[in-house]
Amino acid sequence: MRATIVTGLLMAALVSTAAAHATEIGRIKSVAGAAFVVHGKSVTRATPGELLQVGDTLRTGADGLVGVTFVDNSRFAVGPNSQVALSEFEFNDTTHAGHSLTTVNRGSLAVVSGQIAHENKDAMRVRTPTAVLAARGTRFVVRVGT
Repeated sequence: MRATIVTGLLMAALVSTAAAHATEIGRIKSVAGAAFVVHGKSVTRATPGELLQVGDTLRTGADGLVGVTFVDNSRFAVGPNSQVALSEFEFNDTTHAGHSLTTVNRGSLAVVSGQIAHENKDAMRVRTPTAVLAARGTRFVVRVGT
């Protein structure tokens, strides 16, 4: 009986861990100055190694910078006084198919595109208050006035 309970608990922990990792879309690699991650209604100070999920928003203050690497090897650099939402992200690491939508409400975002943009020229999009851009190159910068 005891072995069955332990095995059941171990299986539940493994399933829970796998589910948590399935939603990870990237990680914070670097932080400088005032930088925060908004997870739903929770706001936490951004820290290197922190996991990011769809729906998270990165906010920086006047001296804030955040570097992010995504699971498709895209890289973002969020500049000072920015608000950048990770609105949509899907990626199949076997086929490299997927899509992403990032919303820049204010500030700046520098992007080095990864596998998503290389597989489909319209799969990586950036929305601003006035436009939606499709990333067809490998590097670009978006700036939205405040």
